[in-house]
Amino acid sequence: MTGLAMSDKSQTEIEEGLAFAPKYDADGLITAVATDVKSGDVLMVAHMNAEALRKTIESGEAWYYSRSRKRLWKKGETSGHIQRVAELRVDCDQDALWLKVEQLGPGACHTGRRACFYRAVPLGKAGSVTLEFRDGGKTFDPGKVYDKK
Repeated sequence: MTGLAMSDKSQTEIEEGLAFAPKYDADGLITAVATDVKSGDVLMVAHMNAEALRKTIESGEAWYYSRSRKRLWKKGETSGHIQRVAELRVDCDQDALWLKVEQLGPGACHTGRRACFYRAVPLGKAGSVTLEFRDGGKTFDPGKVYDKK
């Protein structure tokens, strides 16, 4: 379903051809970056295994593989904050994916925010670094969303 193994393709075929040949890492995962289809904002970065990628392509909704929980998960399965995939792209050497998504619900981040990238690292400063909040307001209460019993 997800194409030929990378070793079966030449570099030119991988970079210039039409065959989908995702390159998974040693753990069988590929990095997936999800952005908002309208604003272009980066919502989150996650990983997919072959099954998550297959389910995403077949369903049109984002599926990922949780490295911490060691299991497949559908984005929004607990929160209801599903990601509808408008477009799925692969990078030049096919070792990263870009999902342009319609984020349903108030946020993509498990901390209760719209996106996972809500802190900035200040540049041009020497010494210890203190993060700065940017667009860090919570859009939902994660305790109410994830602690359902």
